[in-house]
Amino acid sequence: MSDVQCTVKIVREPIDCAGLLAAVADPGCGATVLFVGSTRDHNEGHRVVRLEYEAYEEMALQEMNKIARAASTQWRLGKLAMVHRLGPVPLGEASVAVAASAPHRADAFAAARFAIDELKKTVPIWKKEFFDGGEVWIGLQGHPSNPK
Repeated sequence: MSDVQCTVKIVREPIDCAGLLAAVADPGCGATVLFVGSTRDHNEGHRVVRLEYEAYEEMALQEMNKIARAASTQWRLGKLAMVHRLGPVPLGEASVAVAASAPHRADAFAAARFAIDELKKTVPIWKKEFFDGGEVWIGLQGHPSNPK
C-alpha cells in the first residue's frame, strides 16, 4: 500500500490554489504540477453566461479518493491533492484543481493528468450551463448516477 498523502475536497467557495500547492509541498520532491480547470464563457457555439455545479457529494468524494489512491500506486509521488467547487462559479474562476508532487516531473505530470481525466470521467459532478436562450446539464452522460 502506498504511503502517499492524498487530499480530496469538495468546496463551495473559491478554490485556494496557493493552499493546494502548499498541501503537496514536500522537500523530497523536485517537481510540482498544478492543473486548474476554470469556467469559460463559451461552449459548442453558445455564449455561456453562468455556470453551476452539483454533485452526489458522498459518492464524489469516494470516487476522488479512489482516483488519488490509483495515482499514488501507479506513479512515484510525494503528495496529491484534488478539489472541486460546487454551486455557482463565476466565469473565469477555478472550478476544479489537481496538484501533484513527485521527485521527478514525469511522474508529477502523469499523475496530475490521470487524476483530472479520471475525475471528469467517473466522479458524479454535473455542470449546468446557462446561455443566451437556454440551459443544459453537462457531465457523466453514461454514468448510472446521471440525473437525466
